[in-house]
Amino acid sequence: MKLIITIVKDSDSLSLLDALAERRIGATRLASTGGFLREGNTTLLIGVEDDRVDEVIRLVEETCPRRAKAAPQFIPDQLQMVPPSVPLGVETGGAIVFVAPVERFVHI
Repeated sequence: MKLIITIVKDSDSLSLLDALAERRIGATRLASTGGFLREGNTTLLIGVEDDRVDEVIRLVEETCPRRAKAAPQFIPDQLQMVPPSVPLGVETGGAIVFVAPVERFVHI
């Protein structure tokens, strides 16, 4: 068994949860916030058998696209946002996926 920890944009989380539910894959949803853009994220905890890990990763790829976005610029010494004179483009969206082995699973 594996624990898949997936961090996605809030706007992508419902599509991913629906896709998981259609395949009878359960997930626990946690609210989280990204450190760089300081936007809302959703962290999903998904427990699956080893042979379903690739299926879950495929669903994440299909439902959580990457996008271009203008990011705030910071003054490094003071960590303050300043109006950008030239927009700083960054890729956002997509997902971060961690896969960890589960030593023991108990449902009480």
